Formats: sequence, C-alpha cells, structure tokens
Amino acid sequence: MALPGLDELPGLRGLRVFLRADLNAPLAGGAVADDARLRAALPTLRRLLAGGARVVLASHLGRPGGAPQPEWSLAPVRARLAELLGGPLAFCSACAGPEAEKAADALAPGEALLLENTRFHPGETRNDPALARAFARLADAFVNDAFGTAHRAHASNVGAARLLPRRAAGDLLRAELRALDAVRNPQRPLLCLLGGAKVAGKLATLLALAPHSDVLCIGGAMAYTFLRAQGRPTGASLVEEERVEDARRVLDAAQQSGRRLLLPGDHICAPRLEAAAPRRVAEQIPEGEMGLDIGPATAARYAEEVREARTIFWNGPMGAFEIPDFAAGTEAVAQAVAAAPAHSIVGGGDSLAAVNALGLAGQIGHLSTGGGAALAWLGGLPLPGVEALNGEAP
Repeated sequence: MALPGLDELPGLRGLRVFLRADLNAPLAGGAVADDARLRAALPTLRRLLAGGARVVLASHLGRPGGAPQPEWSLAPVRARLAELLGGPLAFCSACAGPEAEKAADALAPGEALLLENTRFHPGETRNDPALARAFARLADAFVNDAFGTAHRAHASNVGAARLLPRRAAGDLLRAELRALDAVRNPQRPLLCLLGGAKVAGKLATLLALAPHSDVLCIGGAMAYTFLRAQGRPTGASLVEEERVEDARRVLDAAQQSGRRLLLPGDHICAPRLEAAAPRRVAEQIPEGEMGLDIGPATAARYAEEVREARTIFWNGPMGAFEIPDFAAGTEAVAQAVAAAPAHSIVGGGDSLAAVNALGLAGQIGHLSTGGGAALAWLGGLPLPGVEALNGEAP
C-alpha cells in the first residue's frame, strides 16, 4: 500500500501537527518500566520538531475504560519522553476540548505537547465523531505513527485523520509495513513461529500463513487445541473447545498446499501452573497434568528449522514463560532466531519481552511494536489506521 510520508508534508514550520503515536509503555512504581515504544516514536517526533512543526502528541495507555484513572495517566510517560528528547515537552491534563485547544495554540514552532490518555474519553474506542472533531480542531495536519493501534478504528487514529486535509504516515509506521512485506513476499524458506494462549486471536493469520509459509511451527497453549484437533491426548491443558474445528481448518490448509505445520512432540508438564509445581518431560501429556512449555526435543527441532530459514516471523511465546520453570522453550527459540542468518521479524509483547530479557534485541532484524496489528496485516485484514491516511481530503 502506497502511503504518504513525512516528506509529503511541506511547509512544516509553524504547522500544527496531530501526531498519533504509540506510547503505551508499561509502568511500575509511577515510572516507565520499559521505554522501547517511546524510543521507537522518537525519529518521527524529532523530524517534525526539527522542521519547525508545532506537535500535538496523542496516545493511549492501558485500558482505563473511558474514564480518567490516575494510574493510567500519561504523566510518567511525559517525564521519560522529555528525558529521551533532551528538551521540554508540555503536558495537558485533558485530551480534547478547550483546555487542549488553548495548550495547542500556545505552542511555538519546534515545540511539542503531550495530551492526556485518549482512552480517558469514552468516545475514543467508539470512534465518536464529536471527539474526532475535537481532536481535529487541535491541528492542521495528521501524522499516524502508531502501528500498534492501526488495526483499531478509534477517534484519534481514524476519525481525526479523515477530518484533516493533510495526512502522512510516520517513519515507524512505514518501517513496520515494509518489514511485514518481507513476510508477505519472502526470501524462502519462510518460517513462521506462532505461540500464545489462544487460536481465536490468530485464526485469520493462521489460515493465511498455513499455505504461505514453508514451515509453520506452533507453540504455546494454543498448540493443545491443535493436538486435540488431531485426536491426541492433552490432559488438563488449556484447550479452546470451540476452536478445535478452526484448528482442523488450519491443518487442512497446510496439508492441501503441501506446507509443513509442526506441533510439539514433547512437553514440559505439571499438575498446575505454579513455579513450585513438580515438572516432567513427556511425549504424551498425562491425565490430570497440563502442558506448560514445549519440551527439549521440540525446542531443538524448532531451532533447527530456524537455522534453515531465510525469512523468520515469530509472534507469541512457546509456553508460560512468565514463570521461569516454563520459559526454556521460549528462550531456546529466541536464541535460535537471534543467531540465525535469516531476516527476522519478532512481534507481540511476550515475544519482545523474552528477546529483551535475554539481551538479544540487537540481533533481531525487526522488532515490531504492534503484535495484533502485525497479525491482522498478515492475515489480510484491513488496518483502519492505515486506510484512513489515503482517500479524498475533507
């Protein structure tokens, strides 16, 4: 998809730009715990400021449910982002309305203002037209750099964009789409590793990638839904009974296209999801026990597929890696992907957390800031936040 970029926003000096970024960073103790998303937003923000734009910066944080909640305020994000910018960053305690308009009007060229959490307003997630108009009154041009919310049609990334005459994609958004094009049009063999808890959130992507990938490796709790679809024992493992038929559809799509879909052949099992629970490796999950990680033989097999690939896409952990006793499979995959000579794309919060925790981020080709958006894009689903950048000007 051809998208207008920052170079297509001439005359930046003095121009009020509504910049929708993804500053949804984890907080701990009233401070930003991981500033990766803030750092990813810096190139576009700095380009706009260097050009003399008056930047009105908007983002959501968490899921406050459409009402102000102090624990979800963007104030700590403003503090850390100002440090990263190395300069002042104004803050408005409202995300729209007279207070925000006054703060936006007060900006001088080369200055930026961060609005309060857009999801403090109940109209944000409904793409409320009145809120979209309120956002549009703050600026003359719109830039979307929030790939992480591109699969959502919200007021701050879709409604406001359609109301402003000049629109562009930020550097991060364009880089994300270029990286995913490498999966859509890969150097082969293409290996896709998908994990996580549920088939439901990844079904469209699974159906798209099963006939497209040379090899599709499944891990995480959703593997047990696939094993159930094959009639194999799953013990007390998490199985989405209502998705078993969907899993069969994915298995059939791979088989009919002559592609390989691999499932775990051994498992780390325990009677309960607890760090102190007794563990064992089993090829067949015993009754009363849960599969909580791929086993060592499966981890070695998946790592071997990684070494043979030329393009790798990984989204989702291989087990309950938040508990160290069940993290070995995810760690083995992360290390293999980092060491591989292939072009690699890693997305999804848990996969990124594993890569970062192991200090491997610098060895990955592209770290995607949008797990859900990446899955939607690869599954052929529309990205409203991207589509809103094209079309007729109002």
